[in-house]
Amino acid sequence: MRLLIAGIGLIGARHLRHALEVPDVEVVGCVDPVLSQADVPHFASIDAVDVAVDAVLIATPSHLHADHAEAAAARGWHMLIEKPVAHSVAAAERISRAADGAGVQTLVGHHRRHHARVAQLKAMIEGGVIGAPILASMIWAMKKPDSYFEGNWRAGADGSPVMINLVHEVDLLRYLFGEVAVVTGVGSNAQRGAARVESGAVSVMFDSGLAASIGFADSALSPWGFEAGTGENPNIGTTGEDYLRISGSRGSIGFPSLTVWGDAEDWSQPAVPETCVGESNVPLVAQLQHFADVVAGRAAPLVSAADATESLRVTLAIEAAVAPRQEVAA
Repeated sequence: MRLLIAGIGLIGARHLRHALEVPDVEVVGCVDPVLSQADVPHFASIDAVDVAVDAVLIATPSHLHADHAEAAAARGWHMLIEKPVAHSVAAAERISRAADGAGVQTLVGHHRRHHARVAQLKAMIEGGVIGAPILASMIWAMKKPDSYFEGNWRAGADGSPVMINLVHEVDLLRYLFGEVAVVTGVGSNAQRGAARVESGAVSVMFDSGLAASIGFADSALSPWGFEAGTGENPNIGTTGEDYLRISGSRGSIGFPSLTVWGDAEDWSQPAVPETCVGESNVPLVAQLQHFADVVAGRAAPLVSAADATESLRVTLAIEAAVAPRQEVAA
């Protein structure tokens, strides 16, 4: 797969490092208006690309995804688009229309679906290990450094952790439990006081009847988060702590430890823990390998643009629900 990478920011640089090591991938260039990479051809725009390309990895800011996807589709390139698929549902639908019209494939970078332990968790839930899932509780609380927001697009409303981080959690919960029926929430920007939400609590009701709560913050120091628990992101310290707990009619399970609590009939007996052996991989590498299979026609996209659009709808509903409100005293 002759791969072009568009956008060499935090995540684009990680994708590039991995792509250079995947046997099925040949990096033929990078697109960025400013940044370039040694030993990789550099282009200032997609229009300037003059090498043979099979597929493009779009890791530009989300408000540019639809424009870049349309340009890629016009050139017949398959696309791996970083999450969120776009900044709005209308933009996401533009991507699907462009891809469908050009007959190219889209894969969206909700890379947690490619994590080996996520696959184990899904198999355990679907295998009835905890019975019928009833309740889920999640905490994603990381303290981002001030430099993360300085002098870039994250400084304003676009730097909200809902669209940058919580979209991962929404997609993971949809992957595990199906479609969402109701979203409510509250949010705050009390710590930094910037024009964006930075912490909050969300309640989500699924079509199945399962209820989930999500506590989130990008201004709080804690051991709880997918990246901290799994160690999958080299930019975030590893703690190994569970950040997700799922309770069912026959037991409960923690993730990423995959500790199952069961062997009890009701509350008169203590639940007994049993920890399963968790598998490990590098999900961004697994995602690139899957993308190569998609481009070669060997697999269907695990997360299509249409699928990712549903995760975007829920995330936008959460963003609206948790927008900080200024209460006025009577």
